Amino acid sequence: MNRYVLPLGVLLAMVATLAFGIKRSDPHTLSSASINAPLPPFSLTHLAQPDQQFTPGQLKGQVWLLNVWASWCVSCRKEHPVLLDLARQGVVKVVGFNYQDDRESGLKWLQKHGNPYVLTAFDADGRVGMALGVIGLPETFLIDKQGRIRYKLTGPVTPEVIHGKLLPLIRKLNRG
Repeated sequence: MNRYVLPLGVLLAMVATLAFGIKRSDPHTLSSASINAPLPPFSLTHLAQPDQQFTPGQLKGQVWLLNVWASWCVSCRKEHPVLLDLARQGVVKVVGFNYQDDRESGLKWLQKHGNPYVLTAFDADGRVGMALGVIGLPETFLIDKQGRIRYKLTGPVTPEVIHGKLLPLIRKLNRG
């Protein structure tokens, strides 16, 4: 019987550690080395206007959201009505970031589901997304007036995230 006590104790300690970690963390909010770091510089064409370029510097001095999405992303469809509602409120500019998609599919998707974005950057090959640290779609970054990433959400934006995290942080960043 004594030979089972130590393995059982180790197993219980592992279960307790795992349970504590799960209880304390929000699975959609990832800790990221990029939080408070500057958004990596990039230049991408607009999804709807391939002759125009978008760079994050164009929004310097403003608080804004960068929402990474694709027409093939099932979870992006789930969050889309929430983004449309946020855009209607006008509290923050929402910039789309069409990731590893084709231009025609992205445009059709926005036409079908509505367009919450002031503009959409087009990252067909995904290189800029990789530089941003995109690991799964959708992802949303909150960018401050100096161009720093202040919040990153992996997974769909929900009303709870907007009211509990984003709006308070947006208000704070706009004040300071």
